[in-house]
Amino acid sequence: MNQAEFESALLTVWRQSLVENSPSVTVAGKTFPVRSVTKHKLKEIYFRFEGHKIRGSEPYPDTESRLSAKVREGSKVMQFVERGYYVAVVRDGKVFNLLKMLADHD
Repeated sequence: MNQAEFESALLTVWRQSLVENSPSVTVAGKTFPVRSVTKHKLKEIYFRFEGHKIRGSEPYPDTESRLSAKVREGSKVMQFVERGYYVAVVRDGKVFNLLKMLADHD
């Protein structure tokens, strides 16, 4: 997977869903619906990128995590999961690519 294109796709999903409040996002020419889930109306998107099925979701603001604290402070945050593993976070337009960070430490 091309890391630059992957990060660009994550930014696109984050921007279209959280900044532009679009009812759908377009990634690599394909459109995917944005759903509101839970009583908090948190946004969630299932999309495909280069054959990988990825879920983007807003973190719950009521938990004790650092990401939730950022949400409570007003940051726009989305977590990305593939096959049950967190692969990236986008916070206020900055990508934290967890896979790349792990690879850089090997």
